Amino acid sequence: MSSWFKRKEKGIQTATEEKKDTPRGLWYKSPTGKIVESEDLAKNFYVSPEDDYHVRIGSKEYFEILFDNNTFKELDEKLSSKDPLRFVDTKKYSERLKAAQQKTGLKDAIRTGIGKSMGKELVIACMDFSFIGGSMGSVVGEKIARAIDVAKKKKVPFLMISKSGGARMMEAALSLMQLAKTSAKLAQLAEAKVPYISLCTDPTTGGTTASYAMLGDINISEPGALIGFAGPRVVKDTVGKDLPDGFQTSEFVKEHGFLDFISHRKDLKKKINLYLDLIQNQPVRT
Repeated sequence: MSSWFKRKEKGIQTATEEKKDTPRGLWYKSPTGKIVESEDLAKNFYVSPEDDYHVRIGSKEYFEILFDNNTFKELDEKLSSKDPLRFVDTKKYSERLKAAQQKTGLKDAIRTGIGKSMGKELVIACMDFSFIGGSMGSVVGEKIARAIDVAKKKKVPFLMISKSGGARMMEAALSLMQLAKTSAKLAQLAEAKVPYISLCTDPTTGGTTASYAMLGDINISEPGALIGFAGPRVVKDTVGKDLPDGFQTSEFVKEHGFLDFISHRKDLKKKINLYLDLIQNQPVRT
C-alpha cells in the first residue's frame, strides 16, 4: 500500500505516516478505570478527582505537599548501600542497586529532610516504593535513626511516611536489625518528649509494619492504603479461609483500633499541624 494513502472516511485527510501518538505520561488511568490528565492529577495532590483514588507517590511529591514552598534541607543525601553479603539471586545485589539508582535518581528507598510546615519546623523521613519496592535495608534504618537524632537534638517533631514491601532480603540479618534499631531510637525520642507521627501509605507491610510504622504517638493513614504484615494472598493461603471485605485496607485497620484517623491527602498538612498544635499547646493554626 502506498505510503501516501490518506484516510478519507469522515473527512480525515491525515497521511498515515504523519499520525502522532499522544505523548506518554500525559494521562493517568486509575485502577477503577477513570482517566485524568497528569497535570490535573498533580494539582489535585495526585488523587484521581473522579473516584478519589490516592495514587502512589514518593518523597519528592510528599515533600512538595508538606514542606512550606517545598523548601527543606535534605539529610544524609549521599548515603547508599553496599553489598556486604555479595548477594546473588537472578542478579547481583550490587547491580540491582546501581540499576535502581539510575532508574529513580535516588540513593536508596528513603529520603529525609528538615524544614518548615505551616511555619513550624518538622523532620520528615519518607520512603520511596519505586526503589526496590521500598524495601528496608541498612541505609533505610540508618537514615531513619539519624533523622530521629536530629529531631531529638533540635526538639523538632518527627514524621515518618512509610511505603514499603518489608525487609530487604539481599541484606538478610542486616536488614532485620533495623527493626530493633529504629524502635530503640523512637523510644529515645519518646523519652525526650518529642512528638512522633507515623503516616502509613500504600503499601505499608512486612517488617516496616512490625516496627516504626506502628509506633507513632499517633498513627494515621490515607484512604484505601494496604497495611499489614503479610499480604492478603499469603494470609488467605495460610488460614485457608476467605477474608473479610476490605481486609487490610486503612479503613479496616482503623476500625480494628490500629489507626487514629484517616486523612485525604489534600488535608494531610493541615491535620498533621493541627495535631502538633494541640499536643504542644500552641495556638491552633488555620
